[in-house]
Amino acid sequence: MRDKTMTADEVVSRLESGMTLGIGGWGSRRKPMALVRALLRSPVTDLTVVSYGGPDVGMLAAAGRIRTLVAAFVTRDTIPLEPHYRAARESGALELLEVDEAMFMWGLQAAANRLPFVPVRAGIGSDVMRAAPSLRTVTSPYAGRWPSTVGGAGAVPARQEEFVAMPALRMDAALVHVNRADRLGNGQYLGPDPYFDDLFCEAADSAYVSCERIVDPADLTEDAVPQTLLIRRHTVTGVVEAPNGAHFTSCSPDHDRDEALQRHYATTQWPLFAERFLSGDEHAYQAAVRAWQKERS
Repeated sequence: MRDKTMTADEVVSRLESGMTLGIGGWGSRRKPMALVRALLRSPVTDLTVVSYGGPDVGMLAAAGRIRTLVAAFVTRDTIPLEPHYRAARESGALELLEVDEAMFMWGLQAAANRLPFVPVRAGIGSDVMRAAPSLRTVTSPYAGRWPSTVGGAGAVPARQEEFVAMPALRMDAALVHVNRADRLGNGQYLGPDPYFDDLFCEAADSAYVSCERIVDPADLTEDAVPQTLLIRRHTVTGVVEAPNGAHFTSCSPDHDRDEALQRHYATTQWPLFAERFLSGDEHAYQAAVRAWQKERS
């Protein structure tokens, strides 16, 4: 079986401008920030980004790399609305397809199962349909339960229900971050929530997994149950070992969110933040964070 390890820069070298790019995690939790930082060091731009958005979206939006965003929200949890994303949205710098959280999940499910769309109840009767007029509805071909019993004379037919036809969120590439992975591409989460990183990988033509630590395959289940093996190797193109690679988002239980740096990012003009923290490679970023933390102590 093939060794799929590579560097973050090797991952980004496989991405192209104009791609549809999925980014896993949730808000400011377990985001593949080392891969996002590598992407910011590249010339790749004009992206359609699919994300339960957090600072990944904020940074890419501030840098002018997003043409279209597909999202249910863009938040940093303790900071409800990502300010750099908000600035880009208010200035008209990107297009937005905003859907309900459940609709987003079903879009991933549709893409993972190679379906063009799935019918969902979420969105009916809400402003989602007004905000995303390109969405369509479908009517169930079934009336009531199937298989149905034949009603007697004068029976009233069951109503044929209308659903939102949620399009598949198919992606050219996906980036996700987990706690552990092996060289073959199996990925493991050790925190309280898997989010939907497995669906991102299954819904993309190529998927790249960064992790806190690469371990031998047998070690993945030495201290954890098999159900934590979230990502299957056949869906993964490359694996990157990136200690602290989700920073400043959380990656429980390996590290919590760096709330101090997150607040600093939120209240600092983007060019100043980028100059101090993002002007070099990943080692330079981690060193800049340590220096900033030392200044505050």
